[in-house]
Amino acid sequence: MSDETTVPETGQAAPGLLIHSAGPLEEAAAAGVLRSAANARAALGQGAGIEVVVQGPGVTLLAHGTPATEAITNAGQLDIGILACGNSMRSAGMDDKDLASGVGMVPAAIAHLARRQWEGWAYARL
Repeated sequence: MSDETTVPETGQAAPGLLIHSAGPLEEAAAAGVLRSAANARAALGQGAGIEVVVQGPGVTLLAHGTPATEAITNAGQLDIGILACGNSMRSAGMDDKDLASGVGMVPAAIAHLARRQWEGWAYARL
């Protein structure tokens, strides 16, 4: 059995899973979102792309030295992409250098979400 996730109807590789976290995000909720991403990795295997996109005030939890740093590191070890919304970062007074190691940035979460869905990625909002 291959680790690559396939779409049953076509037998082709699935593009991936896009997990969207928007709005205020408390530490426990952020950890829960990253746990869900880790659970998805375990169920879908290494062949599936998985991204967590954080939009809104919750981007502050993706900064260096926050309690979420360990969960971010663990997610990165599972090949889960963690992306912060650049617009949300600007609203929170953050810059790229403020992000914890392993966290990427997209200029606008809404545009990234749309592009991934147009590419066929599955969408889940947590």
